[in-house]
Amino acid sequence: MTEEIDLVLDSAKEGMVKAVKHLEAELAKIRAGKAHPAMLDSVKVDYYGSPTPLGQVSNINSTDARTLVVQPWEKSMLDPICTGIINANLGLNPMNNGEVIMINVPPLTEERRRDLTKRASGEGEHAKVGVRAARKDAMDDIKSLKSDGLSEDLVKVAETKVQEITDAYTKKVDEVLAAKEADIMTV
Repeated sequence: MTEEIDLVLDSAKEGMVKAVKHLEAELAKIRAGKAHPAMLDSVKVDYYGSPTPLGQVSNINSTDARTLVVQPWEKSMLDPICTGIINANLGLNPMNNGEVIMINVPPLTEERRRDLTKRASGEGEHAKVGVRAARKDAMDDIKSLKSDGLSEDLVKVAETKVQEITDAYTKKVDEVLAAKEADIMTV
């Protein structure tokens, strides 16, 4: 029966790891004042009639802490890329020089930093919900094992282990979130 418990624990851990990885991916999209190519991950460009991610029609680099350079693979894509960046509502103003698109990333105001911190906190809450959902699934699986004949002692041990894993991943979410909030609030 302990193999089944190990499977339940591994499944719970896997769900919690996914929640933390998703949090990290979402927090990477929140800019902290420095220009980063991931800021443009959400931008979709009209590529011959179909919305296409910006990274699939161009090369995106940051030349310094305040400038992004988007180099399209086709010159005809310059205007659709500018339109896509403006429509993404990221607060960025693309400048087309005929060869590449330059984007100056403005410094964050104090109010904007607070808004981004709130957004990051919201993403942290979503991650914690994901961790708790993985915990609930694991607890449900343990209860079904109990009805299949698992002893009370093993049930208690398994539930304790699930709670320990949950606490560890909740702490990890808090640490990732604290690091991002500190990054956002640093001028």
